[in-house]
Amino acid sequence: MSDTDSDATIEPDPSDWDSPNLFSPSPTRPSISKRQSTYHQLSDSDGDEPDFVKRRAKTVHGQNTDDSMNGRTSPKLLKKNHKPILANLSLSKIKDEKSTDVEKLNDQNNSARNKKSGIGKIVTERRVDSPSLKRKHSSGDSSRRSPARETSKSLPPCKFGSKCYRKNPDHFKEFSHPYGGSSEAASGSKTRQRSQSPPIKKHKAEAMALTLKEPLAVFSHAQPISFFLTKVHGISSECNGANTMSLKDILTEKMGNLQESCQFNYMFEIQWLMQQYPASFRQKPLLCVHGFQGGQKSALEADARKFTNIKFCQARLEMPYGTHHTKMMFLLYDNGLRVVIHTANLIERDWHQKTQGVWISPVFPKLKSGPSATHGDSPTHFKKDLLQYLAAYKAYQLKEWQDHISMHDFSTANVFIVGSVPGRHMADKKHCFGHMRLRKLLHDHGPPKEQTSKWPLIGQFSSVGSLGASKENWLCTEFLQSLATVKGTSSVPLASVPLKLIFPSVDNVRTSLEGYPAGGSIPYSINVAKKQPWLHAFFHQWRSEGRGRNRAMPHIKTYCRPSPDWGEAAWFLVTSSNLSKAAWGALEKKGSQLMIRSYEIGVLFIPQFLVGKTVFQCTSKVREARQKTLVLPYDLPPRAYTKEDKPWMWDIAHKELPDSHGNMWCPS
Repeated sequence: MSDTDSDATIEPDPSDWDSPNLFSPSPTRPSISKRQSTYHQLSDSDGDEPDFVKRRAKTVHGQNTDDSMNGRTSPKLLKKNHKPILANLSLSKIKDEKSTDVEKLNDQNNSARNKKSGIGKIVTERRVDSPSLKRKHSSGDSSRRSPARETSKSLPPCKFGSKCYRKNPDHFKEFSHPYGGSSEAASGSKTRQRSQSPPIKKHKAEAMALTLKEPLAVFSHAQPISFFLTKVHGISSECNGANTMSLKDILTEKMGNLQESCQFNYMFEIQWLMQQYPASFRQKPLLCVHGFQGGQKSALEADARKFTNIKFCQARLEMPYGTHHTKMMFLLYDNGLRVVIHTANLIERDWHQKTQGVWISPVFPKLKSGPSATHGDSPTHFKKDLLQYLAAYKAYQLKEWQDHISMHDFSTANVFIVGSVPGRHMADKKHCFGHMRLRKLLHDHGPPKEQTSKWPLIGQFSSVGSLGASKENWLCTEFLQSLATVKGTSSVPLASVPLKLIFPSVDNVRTSLEGYPAGGSIPYSINVAKKQPWLHAFFHQWRSEGRGRNRAMPHIKTYCRPSPDWGEAAWFLVTSSNLSKAAWGALEKKGSQLMIRSYEIGVLFIPQFLVGKTVFQCTSKVREARQKTLVLPYDLPPRAYTKEDKPWMWDIAHKELPDSHGNMWCPS
């Protein structure tokens, strides 16, 4: 059996994590509550903790929360035989003066988070109680002027005026400085600037924060790139402001007057999903596109019986081990149509404490000339490619949405669609999907060879498939060839292109906001890993200090070509596609056809079409984010694994250290 044949895509069922029988207290240690709250309310949240934290068991329809635990185990056997057990290591009975591993870990994490968000600085400023210190922070209260300032009035003025650079105290005894007292001036102009500037910056920051609480303002501020991360519970409000959106934000009435919607996804929690729609929209027609079969399909339909407005479309999965992994929504308003392409399952856990990516289109207005498959397209051919992608489903339920798309003007779309659909694609269709689609787009519109041929490439993902016994089998040959393609040619010396892969380490998962359960959405199997030990040399840690998401484990998938100095990027892709042949496809028959197993979709950002330049200015620091700057979800440069780091594998035990909630990870 070939490698490609064994490239299965199975996701774990999150209901396994919360079931009461999965938690057993450690016999050697006292016990504490399973969850020691890292859930902090966001400024816009309605409740204390999400329902899935309060409920100990619930049904989630789907095989698992990510797409490629690649092996030949059936979903039923996987669920039965690979249930992760979180053994409780709680320490609630230990006296306050004794510090435990868990308490130290939480203290360190909280301290680090506070330091990053500026909380420590605010507390320090509030502790300024000394009258002399308060006077130092005062700006011009005449009742608090020092004697030195009063005597300076009788001195002749300094001839340099406000541009005086002197720091010698004797100078200030001889000459007066109208712009400030002698004690301030003697400490130099930098001190004056520090004492005067922060209040101005603070007011600007506060005004910006207030403005960006409204979803429509957040959306407008992020144009023209329109790339967002989802909001995360448990991080600073600053990191949940600009360039972030919750599902409720996307669906709110303020984004448009919804008439009907369509949700493409892998996993659904119908009850929770309906709660994300405003009450006024919960009776509007909703079509859910999924890939479930048999009992899973029946259970999903049963969950939706009380919602008479919901209909379903089952995606055909003709290739073994394929999944419907696409995550996309169509929102039809009374004044146009919006498309959203993202990386999150429609389940509560995926929108709570994970890092997810979202692209949100503008509202595309109706065509005045009537329906057309070709009129009203953009320079990126977004309309044509979206219709081609939907046609591949061969589903009559999608005919109405194909008609809606034909009736709207997509000329303002500024990104390219990169999709995957199951099948063996040959001739002209070989370049329509998968990594060959990315290769074609970069060949036609990518960066110039002389500028970027040796720039590094970054792949960031949350699941790993079976890639072969060596890097030459797929990763560093056909796949890297597609990623490294430049304008006019894909013939680039691959040995000169550094490839850096970002994938969470065991320690990343252990210290995360969710603790070890976060690893249930990062399905890399030990059986697959044993067959490709060479892969781990490419791995880099998940780091997102700039976005405040160091501890929010990634379910986002992105691919990017940054400059060697990490300040620019030639292109950026956010997609549902993990690092697997099932998602991206594998060439067969001497390269004459591309075989893909799963449905996927993403959008490619090319600077020429968004900012009118050959490169993006990029950063990962939310405070440095400006309009027309690509704000990445992770820190640059990537940090390679050390000798002590190991990639997270979801089906092996982790008992050496407790996670951030005091638990161990014990698969049966």
